[in-house]
Amino acid sequence: MADRLAFTKGHGTQNDFVLVPDLDGVLGLSAARAAALADRRAGIGGDGVIRVVPTEAADDDAVRAQAPQARWFMDYRNADGSLSEMCGNGTRVFAAFLRREGLESADTFAIATRAGVKQVRAEGDGFAVDLGPWRLADPDTAERDGFDSLVVLDERDGDDPFSALSVDLGNPHTVVALPEEFDLDGLDLHRAPVVNPRPPHGTNVELVRPLGPGHIAMRVHERGVGETRSCGTGACAAAIATSFWAGSLDTGSTWTVDVPGGRLTVRLLADHGVELAGPAVLVGDGTVPLALLPD
Repeated sequence: MADRLAFTKGHGTQNDFVLVPDLDGVLGLSAARAAALADRRAGIGGDGVIRVVPTEAADDDAVRAQAPQARWFMDYRNADGSLSEMCGNGTRVFAAFLRREGLESADTFAIATRAGVKQVRAEGDGFAVDLGPWRLADPDTAERDGFDSLVVLDERDGDDPFSALSVDLGNPHTVVALPEEFDLDGLDLHRAPVVNPRPPHGTNVELVRPLGPGHIAMRVHERGVGETRSCGTGACAAAIATSFWAGSLDTGSTWTVDVPGGRLTVRLLADHGVELAGPAVLVGDGTVPLALLPD
């Protein structure tokens, strides 16, 4: 229907997304339209919006160059409409949509993102995604001090800063180390934590508390969104940072990461690689009148 926009709603550990199929690559998705779709009061509601589009039809040269490896591009925008490189939980929901619609049928396939090609593998009731290489944003400072930034959780209360480590997984993360006795559930994350030095393009902030060997709990304030129930790349950054602080970035080690929306599994791979595994749920489908959306 030309006067209506089709969508699918899905989530990965309650990190939720509005998927918009653009299988002919003619629709496009403006920042204003994405923000309207993600609006939880006046739109469909979601932590982000994903346009499903052929890689060869992407409006980015670097993305189009991925077409020989990946047929479909995950065109991701944050809830405020801003572009993002990729989203770990979103990759699994994107993969679930491709499989349901018969756009991909193999158990293993590749998808294109602004952070490069990502390999996806069906696993249990969800998917495992090889998110590729990660890096420390400031390795020299991190190796010397064990951290590279300071984070104040709430400036209004005059909180003391916590040490943090910046990890780049194609999108930026700042992982805050909290002591075991810290009440993670009691944190107020309505406001973004203050990161010093301030990242030029913003950052996701992960608050991490150890629970046991290979097991951590995490809450996250996402760039361009606010607090979300889960963040896949954030879970990976949290596992990487915790391993770094423990003095052991063992290839092949597995981490369980508990988030408010469920549980994720992170595997550390060779050559600074990392794999994220978890569920993906497609909740429902519908259409919305184009007249209700900005251009």
